[in-house]
Amino acid sequence: MALDRGHVHDLYPEDVAKGLAEGKILLVDVREPNETDVERYPEAVYMPMSEFDPAALPDPAGKQVVFACRSGKRSVTASLAAQDQGFAYDSHLAGGIIGWKAAGLPTKT
Repeated sequence: MALDRGHVHDLYPEDVAKGLAEGKILLVDVREPNETDVERYPEAVYMPMSEFDPAALPDPAGKQVVFACRSGKRSVTASLAAQDQGFAYDSHLAGGIIGWKAAGLPTKT
C-alpha cells in the first residue's frame, strides 16, 4: 500500500495576485537569497528551502498559505513537507516567478 504523500493544489498567477490584493493569501517564497536578492514577489514572506521550517512561518491569520519558487518544483516540495508536519498548507503557485512574470505581474528588483 502506497503512503499518502498529500496533495498540492496548483494556483495560477492571476488567482494568487487577486488573493494577495484581497488579503486572502500569505505567499511564502522558498527560493534562496541569491535568487531573491535579484528579484522578489511583492508582498511575499521569505523562507529559503535550505532553512525551511513550516512551524517558523508567521501565523497566516485565516489566510491561505501559498508556496512559491522559481518554476513550481520547490514550492510543491515545501507544501508536502509542511503537510508531513501536520500543516494544512496544500497550495502552490504553479509556474513560479517565471509564470508570474509571463502573466505580466509585477516583481521587485
